[in-house]
Amino acid sequence: MTTMKVRWRRGAFTLIELLVVIAIIAILIGLLLPAVQKVREAAARTQCVNNLKQIGLAMHNYHDTQSAFPVGYYDATPWPGLDNGPGWGWSAYLLPYLEQDNLYKKINFALDVGDPMNAAARGTTIKGLLCPSDPRTVANYTVNDGGSKNWEVAMSNYVACNGNDGVDDFTTPDHTGPFLRAIKGHRTADISDGLSSTMFVADRTSKLSYCSWVGGPTGGLNPFLLEPGNYGAEVTFVMYHAGMTGPNTSGVFDADSTSSPHLAGVPTLFGDGGVRFISNGIDIPTWMALATRSGGEVISGDY
Repeated sequence: MTTMKVRWRRGAFTLIELLVVIAIIAILIGLLLPAVQKVREAAARTQCVNNLKQIGLAMHNYHDTQSAFPVGYYDATPWPGLDNGPGWGWSAYLLPYLEQDNLYKKINFALDVGDPMNAAARGTTIKGLLCPSDPRTVANYTVNDGGSKNWEVAMSNYVACNGNDGVDDFTTPDHTGPFLRAIKGHRTADISDGLSSTMFVADRTSKLSYCSWVGGPTGGLNPFLLEPGNYGAEVTFVMYHAGMTGPNTSGVFDADSTSSPHLAGVPTLFGDGGVRFISNGIDIPTWMALATRSGGEVISGDY
C-alpha cells in the first residue's frame, strides 16, 4: 500500500488584506483616543478641584491661627502708593497648612521676594499649586524689571480674587475683593456678602499669563502670553480681577483675569471652602458680583 503525504502550504497575506487590517486598527484607535482623553481630563479636573479644596482648608486653618485670611500680597506701603515690597503672595503664607512647613522655614519674609537669600525658596515647585491640565512647558520662569534685573520664580496656576477693579496700583475706587495688596488680610466678618457667595481662588492657564506662588519681586513685571514681549502689572503673579471679561479663554483679553484649560469652565474656590465650576456662559453682572466681599449684590440664577 502506498501512503500519500499531503503538505499544506500556509498562504501569505496579500497587500490588500494587510491594508484592510491596518485600516481597521486605525479606526479602532481613532474611536478609543477620545475616550482615553476624556478619562484623562476627568482625572485631571478631579485633581484640580482637590488642589483648590486643599487651598480652602489651608485658608481656614490660617484664619483660625491668625484671626484673618492672608493678604493678596504683602506690601508695607499703603495703597495707592507705589509698591515697596517685600511682595510675598497669599500662597507663601499658606505653606505650613499645605504640608510645606520645611519650605516655609527657608523663607525670610522680612526680605524681598527678589532678595538673593530667598532665591532657592522662590524657585521651588509645589505640585499642589499646579493644575494638571495646564499646557505649561516650564516649571520656572524669569521675571524682569524692564531693565537689567532678573529673577527666577516657580510656576503656579492658582490666583486669588482681588475684586472688580484691576490689580494695578492706580485704580479707583479701592479694590473690592477678599484678597488685596495690604499688610493684613480680611476676617470672615469682613466678607459680608457671605463666604458661599464670594470667590476666593481660581484657576489660571499659563496660556494667558504666568503666575508664581511666591508673589512678586518688587519692581518685577510679569510676562504674559497674549501679546508676547509685553509685560503686565506686578501683581498678575498672585491675583485676578473679574471686571471687563468673562471667566474663560473665549472672552479673556486681560492678563490679570482668570482662565482655565478645563472645557467645562473655571474651577473656583469660594470662601466657604466649596469648589464650583464657573460656566463660560455666566453673565458678567453675576460674575462681577461674585468677586466682591461686601458689595451687597443680590445673586440669582445658575452660574
